[in-house]
Amino acid sequence: MKDKTDVVIVTGSSGMIGSSVIHKLAEKYHVVGFDKDGYPFPPVEAECVCVDLTSDERMEFAFKRIRYAYGNKIAAVVHLAAYYDFLGEPSDLYDKVTVKGTERLLKFLQDFEVEQFIFSSSMLVYKPSSPGVLITEESPLEPKWDYPKSKVTTEKVMQEQRGEIPVVMMRIAGVYSEDGSSIPITNQVQRIYEKQISARLYPANTAHGSTYVHRDDVIDAMALAVDQRKELPKEVIINIGDDETLSYKELQDIISTEIHGEKMPIISIPKWFAKMGAFMQNLFGKAFIKPWMIDLANDHFEMDSSRAKMILGWKPKHGLRETLPKMIENLKANPKKFYQENNLKK
Repeated sequence: MKDKTDVVIVTGSSGMIGSSVIHKLAEKYHVVGFDKDGYPFPPVEAECVCVDLTSDERMEFAFKRIRYAYGNKIAAVVHLAAYYDFLGEPSDLYDKVTVKGTERLLKFLQDFEVEQFIFSSSMLVYKPSSPGVLITEESPLEPKWDYPKSKVTTEKVMQEQRGEIPVVMMRIAGVYSEDGSSIPITNQVQRIYEKQISARLYPANTAHGSTYVHRDDVIDAMALAVDQRKELPKEVIINIGDDETLSYKELQDIISTEIHGEKMPIISIPKWFAKMGAFMQNLFGKAFIKPWMIDLANDHFEMDSSRAKMILGWKPKHGLRETLPKMIENLKANPKKFYQENNLKK
């Protein structure tokens, strides 16, 4: 058992990953949750310190609290707070919250003795690959929309302004759990569950797909990194993803079989038709699929996480193929709860 006087700060501490990482780290460390004012709150295992990443004044107040209560030494900062949405529209919040917020956080941390700074980046920073071609940490970067672009910019900020603070940049695959938790997956589940016509239509190569990773495996990777903070390189990038990457067709087949007892065939459609359909759906409501997503539908992300296994001793304990039936079981057991927890609308 570690000395629980070792302090770990978790930003974005009320979120799905933030809450889970607090539960895990609180077993060994004294955890402080940095989060915005109001509901939702961090788990009770963590002291909640209200902070605004866009404000020098609020940031200064938060770190005065840290110094007063815990002194000048911080074992680790797990930085999860960031801005994102799936609207595909430009937003200055990517710069204000994700980029400048991280820059401000690093600035105030320079006055402390910080043993580690973990940044949650994204698999989407990479240039898409093709089936069988694994993406390593040295693979080229090619972020295609504002969310991953903000992650790339923030990684550069960290490299330039970390000072003597050791940093771990985790490029994380799409996160899922038995409860759903993945926006793309749960929306695909909804389309199939409701037998929407859009569930049968796809404007890209169905043999392409993306790597995902279970929420609990992400938490394990972060906990291992904190535990081994004194042995890790001063600056390291680590991919975190499942061993298996399922194609869109494999996802479709598993989900439809689990829900309806048979595979739901996919009809190939041209991109212009898909864009028109997405435009019309959003014209008369708020559909998940936006016209800008159509151009990215053919992208394939297949990650190699061998570095995490080598330097952290990490290995994913879950797989999407095995978790999807449990996810569908939870949907069938309580559709209303599943829809509410995953922000799905009828």
